[in-house]
Amino acid sequence: MYPTFTPPRRVKIGDAAAFAGTTPRAIRHYHQIGLLPEPERGGDGRRRYSYDDMIRLLWIRKTADAGISLEDIRTAFAEGDLGDIEETLGRLEETLAAQRANIERQRAAVQRLRAAGNPLGLLSELVTGRLDHLPPGALRPSDLDTLLVTERVFGPLGAALQASVFIVLATHPGLRAEDDRLDAAEAALDDGVDPADPRVEELAAKRFAHHNALMQAIEEAGLDEAEEELFDVYDADLKGEEDTRMSACEAVTKMPYDFSPARMRCMELTAELIAQDAQNTDTPDDC
Repeated sequence: MYPTFTPPRRVKIGDAAAFAGTTPRAIRHYHQIGLLPEPERGGDGRRRYSYDDMIRLLWIRKTADAGISLEDIRTAFAEGDLGDIEETLGRLEETLAAQRANIERQRAAVQRLRAAGNPLGLLSELVTGRLDHLPPGALRPSDLDTLLVTERVFGPLGAALQASVFIVLATHPGLRAEDDRLDAAEAALDDGVDPADPRVEELAAKRFAHHNALMQAIEEAGLDEAEEELFDVYDADLKGEEDTRMSACEAVTKMPYDFSPARMRCMELTAELIAQDAQNTDTPDDC
């Protein structure tokens, strides 16, 4: 003969939690917010849960697992119709779609990181795609740091355009050597040089000439034509990042630096020379 077994008519909170796949603490919270009515208590003063209590608890757990908030569940129970939560489900569907898009972006970033084998993979796909033809080790760590800052200040498009400079530097040893010389000279300006020192203006002129040499190399390599294609894919690459970006002016005020006044003056003079040259180029000749 088989032994007979009579299930309990009521169970303690620990058994209720175990059956529903939750915790006693969660059940107590349901009681506190009015989501689950307080059950009868036994002679020992402890809660005892009936069949109907367990049914309601199971529905709470299933609904919460679907992503519906406890507040919306409570409202639905209060109105007597768990199925009448169409607006809540609409919001939930939008949230899940956004989460899915974010997960896809994260997966793409992980794949880029694995493919690149270095921190370059953490930058925007617009940037990594721009540099994917360069051999391993062609970019210096300082190049990656610059791209990281540029992307934060000017967005993926700005960093992708900046990548053209690093492509040229990586493939033109002479330009890289000159770039290193200018960097060293600019760093020397931090050693107490007066901003009015003639060396500041001379260095700005050399940096301007070097800039023009880089632009010419970019044009000869056809990179300027490829840059036009970046504008076509920019909006798609930026999608999902709008809320995390700031204006360039705001970014500059938040990014610390340790440049001396002389070095800052050199940078300003260089920028002025570049802007003046661009203006002269865009101005048509008199007839």
